Amino acid sequence: HDAAMNPAEVVKQRMQMYNSPYHRVTDCVRAVWQNEGASAFYRSYTTQLTMNVPFQAIHFMTYEFLQEHFNPQRRYSPSSHVLSGACAGAVAAAATTPLDVCKTLLNTQESLALNSNITGHITGMASAFRTVYQVGGVTAYFRGVQARVIYQIPSTAIAWSVYEFFKYLITKRQQEWRAS
Repeated sequence: HDAAMNPAEVVKQRMQMYNSPYHRVTDCVRAVWQNEGASAFYRSYTTQLTMNVPFQAIHFMTYEFLQEHFNPQRRYSPSSHVLSGACAGAVAAAATTPLDVCKTLLNTQESLALNSNITGHITGMASAFRTVYQVGGVTAYFRGVQARVIYQIPSTAIAWSVYEFFKYLITKRQQEWRAS
């Protein structure tokens, strides 16, 4: 997933930047390819993987913990699935925001940060972590945490409720099939 999505994330983030020079996806892809090479599309790949592993671990553990609390019988309960999913996504998003900030910096090569970086390009996770700290201190690691949490809440609530619905539906049909 990350190998396929990392280039798309680079393009998306560069187009979302304030005063982005890109008006079309193709313009952005062409400019990045010509000016920075193919490797620019994967500059944040290691950080993306490093972020997704703890995100998913925290997400699943929190969801399971909350299901034990809100739905100990593990019945199909849309409200508990939505609530647990929303909270799990919020916790995971907040906890992994520093990695997301570094990934975004690697993808965008934002000019303020680049001006503070001696090498001119931020090329790895360690370099991104140092640069974020140099530019904004510890609080810079949590820039955008509210937006990231707000984005994840409905996303994970919907994902879990859909997953649990289909799990319920498939289990119910299997039980009906075995009974007949």
